[in-house]
Amino acid sequence: MEKFRAVLDLHLKHHSALGYGLVTLLTAGGERIFSAVVFQCPCSAAWNLPYGLVFLLVPALALFLLGYVLSARTWRLVTGCGCRARASCGSGLRGSLVCAQLSAAAALAPLTWVAVALLGGAFYECAASGSAVLAQRLCLDRDHNCAAELPLVPCHEAKASDVQDLLKDLKAQSQVLGWILIAAVIIILLIFTCISRCLSPVSFLQLKFWKIYLEQEQQILKSKATEHATELAKENVKCFFEGSHPKECNTPSVKEWQQISSLYTFNQKGPYYSMLHKYVNRKEKTHSIRSTEGDTVIPVLGFVDSSSINSTPGL
Repeated sequence: MEKFRAVLDLHLKHHSALGYGLVTLLTAGGERIFSAVVFQCPCSAAWNLPYGLVFLLVPALALFLLGYVLSARTWRLVTGCGCRARASCGSGLRGSLVCAQLSAAAALAPLTWVAVALLGGAFYECAASGSAVLAQRLCLDRDHNCAAELPLVPCHEAKASDVQDLLKDLKAQSQVLGWILIAAVIIILLIFTCISRCLSPVSFLQLKFWKIYLEQEQQILKSKATEHATELAKENVKCFFEGSHPKECNTPSVKEWQQISSLYTFNQKGPYYSMLHKYVNRKEKTHSIRSTEGDTVIPVLGFVDSSSINSTPGL
């Protein structure tokens, strides 16, 4: 039991890193399966380029869109900027910043797919062998039939040996591009992390406390929501069968749910730890907390919007 508790504590402390690691491993594994089982280069001058690019880029696009769909911040943004609430979206700069952060987070899986695919080389070899532009450069000073036989290289069907040897060049180009992509992503991520931490309005230890608070808030919120929903459901079912009127049950209004579901903005005048914290501490009951003078979107505080009831284990 103690070992299980230790594993659970490790998950709670590092669930974001473990989640990103799991996504990376699943994406890399999926690419390997696609490359070995599904992908079959047609070895045709007309089809090599589109076929290779489709396998290289379309799954990456699908993973990118899936990253948006699975992000809690996406749905908070949609809640705050719905068709009936456009006035509450805040400034265009704020919305653009949030979209940029969402895009950066959603790009993890597609970049992993492209990097692993380039390191494997199969997709690039097929696509590049069907490119007329690359054919002119690769076939320089080679057999006069090189350009015609180049699309056959991925299938090892080129008759001229020096043309078939171009497969090694294509694989080397693919792997070099893959390592360049990995290095570029790591450098950009490091620079962005350093800048966002440097510009953080709160200290390192306060950020630790902040994350602990959010975990506890979400656990308690889920527990109380389950308790309240169960009580409300029991009362409604009871009244249905008995034909009686339900007793009054205080449930937050639509407006109240919308306010605590909107995107978090930081304000030096009142550095609240969540929209729920900000809502219960508002000065006036009729005061909207969605957009206040001085509110700003801080990249390093993006984890506040990533919290959701379903992402944290209940009590």
